[in-house]
Amino acid sequence: MSRTFPSSSTALTEPAACGTGLTKTYGKGEGRVTALDAVSVEFARGRFTAVMGPSGSGKSTLMHCMAGLDPVTSGSARIGGVELSTLDDRQLTELRREKVGFVFQGFNLLPTLTALENILLPLRLAGRRPEAAWLETVVATVGLAGRLAHRPTQLSGGQQQRVAVARALVSRPEIVFADEPTGNLDSRSGAEVLGFLRDSVRELGRTVVMVTHDPVAAAYADRVVFLADGRLVDELHDPTAHAVLDRMLAFEGQGRAT
Repeated sequence: MSRTFPSSSTALTEPAACGTGLTKTYGKGEGRVTALDAVSVEFARGRFTAVMGPSGSGKSTLMHCMAGLDPVTSGSARIGGVELSTLDDRQLTELRREKVGFVFQGFNLLPTLTALENILLPLRLAGRRPEAAWLETVVATVGLAGRLAHRPTQLSGGQQQRVAVARALVSRPEIVFADEPTGNLDSRSGAEVLGFLRDSVRELGRTVVMVTHDPVAAAYADRVVFLADGRLVDELHDPTAHAVLDRMLAFEGQGRAT
C-alpha cells in the first residue's frame, strides 16, 4: 500500500529532519560497537549544516540513519515529520525518492547516460516528468547548461560532481545529504561544488546536510555540528575555517588527554 507523505508547505515550522536519542550499535557481546550514542539533532529548513568529527566518530552513520539508509537501534529519526521506523522498505524507497537527495564522494553517475539523462534519472525511476522551469533553474545554478549532452567520461571530476548535485536537486527534495562530496576533487573543483551546494540553500531554498572532514569545506555551511565517539559534543554557527580547525584540534587534544 502506497503512503502519502506530507508536503513541506504543510509543515514549514518543522525541521527538515530531526533525530532524537539516536543510538546505533553493530555486533553483539564483547564485539559490540556503539557508532551513535543517544544523539539528538535537528536540521532546520533552508539551512546548510556540516557534520564533522574524527575518523570513527559516527558522522557517516548519523547521515545514513537520518537518510533512512540504515535503521537505528533505538531512538527516532524523522524526515519532514515522518517517523522512518514506521515505514516498510517500499515506503522508505518512496520517501527517499520524493523527499531526499543524495550526493556521494564517488559521483555515482551512469557512464552510458549523458549529463542530462543522469540528472533526470531519479525522476524517470519515480515515473515523474521534470518541471521545465525548475530543471532550467537547477542546471543554471550548477553551471552545466553547455555540458548536458556530454557523458561522464567527457567531464572533469568537478563537472561530474556538479551533475550529481543537480541530480540530487531536480526532484525538489526536502533535504539533500552529501557524504564527503569534495573528497575526490582538487581544491578548485571542490570549491566550485561547495559553492553550488551553498547556492542551492541560499537561492533555491533547499536544505543540505554535509559530512566532511575538511574545515575549509565546513566553512561554507551555516552551522557545524561536531561528533566524537558517537556523541554530539559541540556546534558552531557562521563558521570560519580557522574556528572549525581550532575546535577539531581541541577535540583531538582532549582525546589524547584521556
